[in-house]
Amino acid sequence: MEFTFLGTSAGTPTRSRNVSALALSHSGHRPWYLVDCGEGTQHQLLRAHYSVMQLRAIFITHVHGDHTFGLPGLLTSASMLGRTEPLDVIAPVQTQNLIHATLENSDSSLNYTLNFIDSEAPDFVWRDEHVGVTNVALSHRVPCRAYVFTEQNVERQLLQDKLNEEGIAPGPGWGELQKGNDVMLEDGCLLRSDDYTRIPRVARRLVVAGDNDDPTLLSEACNGSHVLIHEATYTQEVADRVGPWPQHSSAGQVARFAQQARLPNLVLTHFSSRYQSGPDGTPHINQLAAEALQHYRGRLFLARDFASYRLQKDLSLNCLTTEPGN
Repeated sequence: MEFTFLGTSAGTPTRSRNVSALALSHSGHRPWYLVDCGEGTQHQLLRAHYSVMQLRAIFITHVHGDHTFGLPGLLTSASMLGRTEPLDVIAPVQTQNLIHATLENSDSSLNYTLNFIDSEAPDFVWRDEHVGVTNVALSHRVPCRAYVFTEQNVERQLLQDKLNEEGIAPGPGWGELQKGNDVMLEDGCLLRSDDYTRIPRVARRLVVAGDNDDPTLLSEACNGSHVLIHEATYTQEVADRVGPWPQHSSAGQVARFAQQARLPNLVLTHFSSRYQSGPDGTPHINQLAAEALQHYRGRLFLARDFASYRLQKDLSLNCLTTEPGN
């Protein structure tokens, strides 16, 4: 499973960071999924090598503009580029209203169907052949969600010795069993895939959280998860000075939770625009990492625009990009 940050700034962009958007894929860049779509996301995509033609679904965490204002432009550009495949948009109902109002009031239209799915429905579940997605309600000024992506259809290992011992000759049936399909033999005997295959590894799972001032709401979702992507808008000192109204988390707050939840990998994002990344920047973004490392002993990553990561089948998380952010 791979993911690339298209924007890591909170509220407003900076010279080096755009506002929130994350591209995620099961393998390679198609199909892929977009989590949030701040202003300018389609321009970021031009540098990230993800095609809107291969986009399978968009997941919106909440209605705030730094997570949604890029939607009308991205959707209409996809239409102009020739997209005809339907697109699922999982979002609060207000996001559907935003898109419809923008299209109606800008003489715009789409050549493909948008399938709107209410992200706040109590029984929300979404899946395709690659991932299953559930969500968790968070604590923010407006309703907000975290999305839990769980790998589907993990490859099976065929128990060839057992098949040979039972006199089941190699053939197309073996391939069907390995795909997870049961097979009926000519003599009427039913072979169940679960009896002749095994799943040799754990399904990968990662949690992508929207804005949230209470990481403990993710306790159940993070049990057995391998990566948490969570906002760290401030250091604790700044959070105390700003006060509770914005309802964001500090780096230390998220790190303490991640340590208590025994998460092996924590990726922080959604940094206040006050934090600089240049060598002489003050306050510097590295202050967020330093604060988090006081509380968290797992693998910590500070996201930057265009940084890509791969959650390997052995559950290790690797950063695929080493060059400094632009």
